[in-house]
Amino acid sequence: MANEKVYDLEERTYLFAKSCRLLIKKLPSTISNIEDGKQLVRSSGSVGANYIEANEKVGDKDFKYRLKIARKEAKESRYWLRLLKGCNEKFDKELILLIQEVEELRKILSSIIIKTK
Repeated sequence: MANEKVYDLEERTYLFAKSCRLLIKKLPSTISNIEDGKQLVRSSGSVGANYIEANEKVGDKDFKYRLKIARKEAKESRYWLRLLKGCNEKFDKELILLIQEVEELRKILSSIIIKTK
């Protein structure tokens, strides 16, 4: 992720998912990296996909529900990133940045959920 923050949440979630994919391509091809990487690809992409779905809501309940799914996927992404970090010390710096970014995304989504009544 670049040092500059993107304030368009749809773009920011896209950049997060893209950064996860680019990092996974660099990791050694171990069984755990392959399996954890697959899970990270799914969950990181799902954060943005569900945020986009939330913006195409069919009602307020649907909006909040989709945001909660996006937040859940952010939490899951953090889990997979932590597992990858534990097994790939060479990539600590990049993984720490992605963990920080997904935690910020989770907090932003939580804030939107709280403000939505």
